[in-house]
Amino acid sequence: MDLIIVESPTKAKTISKFLDKKYLVESSFGHIRDLPKSEMGIDIPNGFQPRYIIPTKAKKTVSALKSAAKKSAEVILASDEDREGEAIAWHLVKALGLDEQKTKRIVFHEITKDAILQALQKPRQINPNLVDAQQARRILDRLVGYELSPFLWKKVAKGLSAGRVQSVATRLIVEREQEIKAFIREEYWSISADLSGNKSEEKFTADLYKIRNKTFNKLTIKKPEADELKKILADAVYTINKIDKKQINKNPSAPFTTSTLQQSANRHLGFSAKQTMVVAQKLYEEGHITYMRTDSLNLSPKFMAEAHDWLKKTMGSEYALTGGRAFKTKSKNAQEAHEAIRPTEAQVTPEMLAGKIDKNQERLYRLIWQRAVASQMPGAKLAATTVDTQALDGKEIYIFRATGQTIVFPGYLKVWPEKTKEQELPALKENQAINLLALRSDKHETNPPARYSDASLVKELEKHGIGRPSTYAPTINTIIIRNYVERDENKKLKPTDIAFVVVDLLTKHFPKIVDYKFTAKMENDLDSIARGDQAWPPVINEFYQDFHSNLQNKYEEINKKDIMPEETSSEICDKCGAPMIIKTGRYGKFLACSAFPECRNIKKLPGENGAYAKKEPDEKTLELEKKYAGETCEKCGSPMKVRTGKYGPFLACSAYPKCKNIKNIAQIGDGKEVPCPICGDGKIIKKFSRRGAFWACSNYPKCKNAYWGQPTGEKCPDCEALLITDKNGEIKCSNKGCGYKK
Repeated sequence: MDLIIVESPTKAKTISKFLDKKYLVESSFGHIRDLPKSEMGIDIPNGFQPRYIIPTKAKKTVSALKSAAKKSAEVILASDEDREGEAIAWHLVKALGLDEQKTKRIVFHEITKDAILQALQKPRQINPNLVDAQQARRILDRLVGYELSPFLWKKVAKGLSAGRVQSVATRLIVEREQEIKAFIREEYWSISADLSGNKSEEKFTADLYKIRNKTFNKLTIKKPEADELKKILADAVYTINKIDKKQINKNPSAPFTTSTLQQSANRHLGFSAKQTMVVAQKLYEEGHITYMRTDSLNLSPKFMAEAHDWLKKTMGSEYALTGGRAFKTKSKNAQEAHEAIRPTEAQVTPEMLAGKIDKNQERLYRLIWQRAVASQMPGAKLAATTVDTQALDGKEIYIFRATGQTIVFPGYLKVWPEKTKEQELPALKENQAINLLALRSDKHETNPPARYSDASLVKELEKHGIGRPSTYAPTINTIIIRNYVERDENKKLKPTDIAFVVVDLLTKHFPKIVDYKFTAKMENDLDSIARGDQAWPPVINEFYQDFHSNLQNKYEEINKKDIMPEETSSEICDKCGAPMIIKTGRYGKFLACSAFPECRNIKKLPGENGAYAKKEPDEKTLELEKKYAGETCEKCGSPMKVRTGKYGPFLACSAYPKCKNIKNIAQIGDGKEVPCPICGDGKIIKKFSRRGAFWACSNYPKCKNAYWGQPTGEKCPDCEALLITDKNGEIKCSNKGCGYKK
């Protein structure tokens, strides 16, 4: 029996369906070796050699795979065909003690019977260049993360992290937010006219396009200019100046790459980049789509032929391209896979999978199927018409323009859900006299650039050459988890307060870490390693020597207070009476006592969105302060102050932290404070515990009388114990053995 090892149990289950009993298919459940979490794990002086360990969670899997390997005639490694998959295969060889020369490595782009059988006929050995490229990426990220993160803990806030790609992504988001904040809205006006020929069906609307026969900047028309133009145009003579008709050919987009899939899924389905990749992974492992981490636009001849046959049979020969359509990959560094993302079989329509896969899988499969099949269809043909209407005021000429288009032949639009607005203009003739029905002026404002969505951020990262297909989704997920970025009400990416601080620090003191061109160069170097053009240790060394030296200098050079300046506030600490100051931590701005470390009181910032605003005491607090104005601490004699905590108002000694005496106070104005029936001296007041609110004697600990309901002041007619109101609003006896209910 031969053992085939893949990285996913779902993938193992799918492949098992295609093979006979000669093969045993098992899963490694992802990586079975990694760098240790508790230490750097890299021998820097010895050429950056990594020290891998088998994590505790993988030990059982490794033991089972070792046992299966010993019983097998051959071991075949069938992890994914990208660098990550190559590294998984290499780690399996090392962890299982296999002979690398004898161990077979197979790759395939889709999980179908034909693809698996063909791969088994063409095994190869592990590609050391791909493994080295993956190792280099992992080591680079570890060096940056494990050396720069402690620096951030010391100089900024505990719990922060830094990463080679995540820091650049955060910088993009922060800079966009700075653009938004700096943006000044500008008002402008547009003018449109409702026009008609001699017949009622010849009505149409046009926008002012030229003033005195010259095109203009839309921002130049303000309210006064708009009012003046309306007066002039109201008395002008209108005629059709020019009619331009032409045919527009629209060709379909290329099939999906990882980047364009994430962008389209975000726009059409509202999926995050991470969600897209999780759903796509399931579709791939279940054999419905080809491998989803790719930047190639190639389609196999087999798929092109299948798409042609399906389109011809289903829609007619006019919708099927003879010979198919090929696309050229624009990316200079296209690598990893050899085909775009597509359905494994063109004839398997989304409707055929309905009910067999979950809803999100169904929605994403439909998008992938539509895009791939549409790419093999003829372009759409549109009839576009432009009508220029001349408004003549004496010798001055003003031009209004109306545009319309209709679909002559839908082509790929029959399959791909691209919205194409149709607007038909009436049949008009040049030099035809036109009637002015109405003039309108509309107010507009310029808008700031939008925050990044997952789609637009992936596009921007790709434009700068930052990251590769497998890194986009994890990068976005990481900066959200690390609290550098949060999603706003529209699911757009918004930087947190701490992101501004960290990006500013890195930009000033570690410019290479957040430099777009430098990060792109590192990606190119990794590609070069993958091609075997250069060894990985020199690439790491060139980066690390400068990075490490600079980092050591910055420990001495940078003062935390310069990076994290404290702001004053008008808040007073409710524990010690010292002024509160505004600090910035990992989770944003907060109030902290200025008496730190003697007093460690911290509070959330009052005000909308955490913006500081002085919190004025409410009426009840003012009433309490008035009532207890002369109260003194029975332990040290200092005045007692009214403070508000998690469970409402309380009295605290003003000598805190020297004296930590606090006292609960009764809710004022409820009229239900009753004398304690046990000691007779105290009153039954509301208190709080981990289990919630309860009522107890104010003479505690001398008197430990307590109730799990608010006493009404009445006594039980059966046993004379106090009646209480429970959490459900029922009045009953406080004596559990009585059972009386009112």
